[in-house]
Amino acid sequence: MSENETPGADDERRVLDAGALRALSHPLRVRIFDVLAQEGPQTASTLAEILGESSGATSYHLRALARHALIREVAGEGGGRERWWERPPGGIVYDSRAVQGSPAGEAALQVAVTEMHRRRNDDLMEYFGGRIDREPEEWVDASASFTSGISMTPEQTTELIHKIEAIIDEAGHRYRGQKGEGVRRVSVRADVFPLKNLTNTKESSS
Repeated sequence: MSENETPGADDERRVLDAGALRALSHPLRVRIFDVLAQEGPQTASTLAEILGESSGATSYHLRALARHALIREVAGEGGGRERWWERPPGGIVYDSRAVQGSPAGEAALQVAVTEMHRRRNDDLMEYFGGRIDREPEEWVDASASFTSGISMTPEQTTELIHKIEAIIDEAGHRYRGQKGEGVRRVSVRADVFPLKNLTNTKESSS
């Protein structure tokens, strides 16, 4: 499973180890991680204002993220009173195989993935559950939520994932750093996973 906040064909994807997963298993750190991806570089004070937290709390959690290279100090911005922090380019990958056999690593993975999906689901529900009614018409037309059930083999499913990933990467590379009128951060999601076999489940329980 992968997450790629700043995609591009030339970006590397980092498989998170147990330490990085533990760093991302705290709800406030996930929020900080998301804000840095969405809004760009921030200080402990600007994050505190955005998130409604104390600057002491955001500073503490920034250091925890930095210890595992999940964020980095912005080059050339260290001369002021506060340090500026950013997310490095590239994607992050949650892979159970990276922590397999480590109970602590597996637990950290479960917490980090659960928190990440909770945040993503909250964003989705906040938008389609009400905010869409207050958006300009052009952004309503530019919004979509759809799903489809398709019967495929693992090989066919993997091929589809690679095609979707390539499309998203190409768009991320093309529009990276774009600014100007009408430009907003857009969440692009693709959830691909096997559904539970309900027929076999019923048969096994009978």
